Amino acid sequence: MSASGQQKGHRALGVPWNSSTKGQGGSGGGVDHMDSMESCVPPGFRFHPTDEELVGYYLRKKVASQKIDLDVIRDIDLYRIEPWDLTEHCGIGYEEQNEWYFFSFKDRKYPTGTRTNRATMAGFWKATGRDKAVHERSRLIGMRKTLVFYKGRAPNGQKTDWIMHEYRLETDENAPPQASYKLSTVLLLPFPTLVLIKEM
Repeated sequence: MSASGQQKGHRALGVPWNSSTKGQGGSGGGVDHMDSMESCVPPGFRFHPTDEELVGYYLRKKVASQKIDLDVIRDIDLYRIEPWDLTEHCGIGYEEQNEWYFFSFKDRKYPTGTRTNRATMAGFWKATGRDKAVHERSRLIGMRKTLVFYKGRAPNGQKTDWIMHEYRLETDENAPPQASYKLSTVLLLPFPTLVLIKEM
């Protein structure tokens, strides 16, 4: 990870972010937090929100620092954990999953740049296709970026079956009041991102 790895831009991935657990073994809270999450949902619970619900409810509330009624999306540092380790740290409920949701921070490749560092210890996430618009009652509220995980180092690497959908708000209505919308300032602000990772 680059020296600028400390400069984060908050993004939503499918698991919640807890700043107090950041850096603890890269798990964003570890097994203890997972146990407490399992106990807060009833048997048979299914979490299958739509894109509109993920952006319009979960991500919007996260960015605005508002309470989420059922706190089932964890906070992790996406680039300190490999996708195959998500099964241990980011499960929801008691049943087997092939999808994991979490919130994470964006890792800027350079402190004042726009490029995102998407590398982990074992590989990297590579964007594929065009971003998809997310609408709420015909109004644009966010965008969804699709990425695929490759083992190894760019530009080479072995493609895997791990896919990420990264959601971001497209409006600034929930930004902190002190935020300046000048590009140079916004890049350094910690906005959350919501992420969904799948094993195909």
